[in-house]
Amino acid sequence: MSRVPGWLGRLGNGLSEMGERLDERRAEVEKEHSDAGPELPAAAPEPPEPVPVPVPIDRDRPEPALAVPWGVRVAAEAGWRLLILAGTVWVLMRVISAVQLVVLAFAAALLITALLQPTVAALIRYGFPRGVATALTAILGFVVMGLIGWFVTWQVMANIDNLSDQVQNGVDDLRNWLLKGPFHVTEKQINQIAKNLREAIGANTDQITSAGLEGVQVIVEALTGILLTVFSTLFLLYDGPRIWQWTLKLVPAAARPAMAGAGPRAWRTLTAYVRGTVIVALIDAICIGIGIYFLGVPMAVPLAVFIFLFSFIPLVGAVASGALAVVVALVTQGVVVALFTLGVVLAVQQIEGHILQPFILGRAVRVHPLAVVLSVAAGGMIAGIGGAVVAVPLVAVTNTVVSYLKAYAQGTEPAPRLSPKPRGATAVEHPPSDQTP
Repeated sequence: MSRVPGWLGRLGNGLSEMGERLDERRAEVEKEHSDAGPELPAAAPEPPEPVPVPVPIDRDRPEPALAVPWGVRVAAEAGWRLLILAGTVWVLMRVISAVQLVVLAFAAALLITALLQPTVAALIRYGFPRGVATALTAILGFVVMGLIGWFVTWQVMANIDNLSDQVQNGVDDLRNWLLKGPFHVTEKQINQIAKNLREAIGANTDQITSAGLEGVQVIVEALTGILLTVFSTLFLLYDGPRIWQWTLKLVPAAARPAMAGAGPRAWRTLTAYVRGTVIVALIDAICIGIGIYFLGVPMAVPLAVFIFLFSFIPLVGAVASGALAVVVALVTQGVVVALFTLGVVLAVQQIEGHILQPFILGRAVRVHPLAVVLSVAAGGMIAGIGGAVVAVPLVAVTNTVVSYLKAYAQGTEPAPRLSPKPRGATAVEHPPSDQTP
């Protein structure tokens, strides 16, 4: 019993020492805080992030692309493609306008080649070398065309004095008719009209002089175009097949078989058009020339040649040449002969439109009259008379090519094999001979 109080005493002393140490440590910590400054309040805790409230989704709302009507989407798809095509055509027209002389010369060479190429082929079949056949055909063709131009010029120069006198007499007769006719025109009014015409001519003397100076440039361009046409015709007649084979190499390999089949058909269409137009124009010129000759119209032969040349411009050329013949008849022979001349011109043109063209040209180059009028108008606006001449054969050839390519895409028209066989990057794999390409 005497030992228990001693143990408890030692435990009490140890606890007392531990308490003193804790008090000293607490005093040291408080002293450090007092030296560091006033105690800052504790930072407020950050507010919790707001929880996003889910928005209800309308499951019945379509996609934006599906909300656009189908017709509008189709129109938009077609619209931007049409804009690209229009831009391409515009750039092409700008390029053609920049080299208009070269384009028209080459187009004229193609037309002349289409007219003369059958003669070259016939001479080759008879055993002539290709160079000799080309030279003979070209010389004969250009000589004939030169003789036609010389004959027209000679006839006009030979009859110009007589025509001037007849025109003056016709003007006097027209003046007397106006004075005595039902319109009650006075001589003072006629003199005033003549005075106004003289003043207009005098006021535009500078423009007339500049037009005469520009005529020199026109002559130079015409001679340049004639030379380009002659050289292009010679090379097309002599080396046409090789030029065509080289042209095919510019076409992508996948489209080459189709173009190889469309090319000969386009050439046959162009040849048929040129030969048919020449025959129809010749018949028109002969018939109208004979008619106005028996009616006593002066310069009947030059007028017939003009009718022949103007017939190469469809519709518009026939109207212009017929109007020229009627005007000459009016100012030289009077109203009655002019009416008879108009009847002859209309009768021949009706026979041409309903009999000659369908029979001679056939279905190969049949083009709707609306397409003819629009193409002639567009060609005339772009390149003048040359564009009007080239417009219709271009439309006919394009129609043939598009029809063939459409049939080829449907598998109803096979394309011929390419000859000679290309090599390298231009090679095209052909199926065996017992298969349709």
